Amino acid sequence: MRVLLTTTSFQDTPGLHHRKLEDAGWEIVKVRGPLDEPALIESLDGIDACICGDDAFSRKAIESAPRLRCISKYGIGLDRIDLAACTDAGIPVLYTPGVNHVTVAEHVFLLILALHRKLIEHAASTRAGEWKRLTGSELNGKSLGIIGLGRIGSSVARLGQAFGMRLFGHGQHWDEDFARSVGLIRTTTPEELYARADVISLCTRLTPRNRGMIDAAAIDRMKPGVKLVNCARGGLVQVPALVAALRTGQIGGYAADVLEEEPPPPDHPLLREPNCIITPHIASRTVENVVRQACAAIENLSRALSGREPLAQANPEVSHCRAP
Repeated sequence: MRVLLTTTSFQDTPGLHHRKLEDAGWEIVKVRGPLDEPALIESLDGIDACICGDDAFSRKAIESAPRLRCISKYGIGLDRIDLAACTDAGIPVLYTPGVNHVTVAEHVFLLILALHRKLIEHAASTRAGEWKRLTGSELNGKSLGIIGLGRIGSSVARLGQAFGMRLFGHGQHWDEDFARSVGLIRTTTPEELYARADVISLCTRLTPRNRGMIDAAAIDRMKPGVKLVNCARGGLVQVPALVAALRTGQIGGYAADVLEEEPPPPDHPLLREPNCIITPHIASRTVENVVRQACAAIENLSRALSGREPLAQANPEVSHCRAP
């Protein structure tokens, strides 16, 4: 059994997951992802299964790998995997919900605090030998709007409560008991949330329906000077509209751990904006979470290859791995 491993945090972080992978008895082929379509097609040659990150599993890539039997996603984002093509090919797509919400929510608040307290400017100026003292702002009493109220969004709400923020939420998932426990107010539309939030956190998965949801019209409905944080997917935001709003001050700061193209080209417009913070897709990259996530991905793959039910599957209509 030849298993392709592409995730760099899995490979680079020591821990229990390496022993579990070794104990599985598979032949491991390590490549450093995320892989674009041509690189993935080349890497899938002779591969039976894959533990993947954000690699481009297009229909072309899937159809080029007749030996591929199973894809185990290290994480929860599936927008880079053509699920329909995998289902057509009889390939189960597994993923790991419920492991990274604490880690990602902490990163959301790292970015929120960095924007409000001008952390990057202060640290950079002090390192440069200056003593620049800018005035920041508190989170206490501010309104936090959360788009997407799954595990990550709910964890962000808990932290917002701890910081004394007023909480507004919008999303398909809604737990009334949880909302009551943290003081979360439901908004019926995104526009209502935009009008009420001083800070907006995007915590929703990317779908064809919400791609580019943060466009010029949405931004115009937000409070002047709103802070926007995106640890979900880069495709939720229309970059030209965002850049224009950063320059006018309609958006007072943007912080993101995700971009549509990763890594970005050197001339990416967001990299030049002074009131913008971009981190390199590391919100889930903590020692604790890498071990949790990697062990779940290994467990998923082991179960599926042995005919047992996986922990979580994105296309449950494929009930078994195809024959080798």
